Amino acid sequence: MHWVAVDWGTSSLRGALLDADGKVLEEQSHARGILSVPAGGFGAVFDELFGAWMAPAGTRCLISGMAGSKQGWVEAPYCACPAGLAEIAAKVIEVQSGRVAMVPGLSDEHDGVPDVMRGEEVQLFGAMALTGLRDGLFVLPGTHNKWVRVAEGRVAGFRTFMTGEFYALLGTHSILARTLDTSAPLDEAAFLQGVTQSANNEGLLHNAFGARTLALFDRMSAADLASYLSGLLIGEELRTQSLRAAGEVVLIGSPALTQRYALALHASGVASRTLGAEATWAGLHAVATTLAP
Repeated sequence: MHWVAVDWGTSSLRGALLDADGKVLEEQSHARGILSVPAGGFGAVFDELFGAWMAPAGTRCLISGMAGSKQGWVEAPYCACPAGLAEIAAKVIEVQSGRVAMVPGLSDEHDGVPDVMRGEEVQLFGAMALTGLRDGLFVLPGTHNKWVRVAEGRVAGFRTFMTGEFYALLGTHSILARTLDTSAPLDEAAFLQGVTQSANNEGLLHNAFGARTLALFDRMSAADLASYLSGLLIGEELRTQSLRAAGEVVLIGSPALTQRYALALHASGVASRTLGAEATWAGLHAVATTLAP
């Protein structure tokens, strides 16, 4: 039996055709995130994109990501942490009976305030399957970065940081936008300077203004300032973590983002390893295997 694995996000979606052992046979990606789908149109979009893969008898599909949100195809309620594959599988929602199902997200509580993820949970279980790790610290960089504690093969808890979104806001809508070139490639020296500066205990609100004054006094170019600001923001994240107790950190995401976290962690004396899209497919296969009779 083949499985169709789909990661359906806000602005785009990716899919993979997997064999029974989880090997990727084919992949595809489209700019057809949930925001582009009209009300009641998810089934038609799914059939348009994945109908050929689903045609053979017995083929089943698992979908993760924002397609399972209130704005998506079918809402899959959050599964509370701590949670393992068994808990995730128990809350999978059937979209089309025996054919298409939705993976739930995860939720965690911090002092009475909820935290959530959708899509990252399958990446985490995929990373565990690929690395063999059942304990440790996993980081998923993105618009909203996730720092996740894993214990005994279960997601013990996590915290979300709006670092990517704050970088976009500061680089587009603040006074810093006039002196930053956010399209510039990463400058490692400027980035690490920002990471170091973030550890001065002065706080992000003060340190971010330094990106303005470094331009004012012509001490850093617009291209370098973008990397410097990125370093400040990521450094602020690292400052809140107990990294010495973490050992090796597993990074999951696009190379452009995981590279920055690997640099910042290395500068802090912490080793890391990196995984990409393969974690998603491995994770969806792990959930599928748990569901299989």
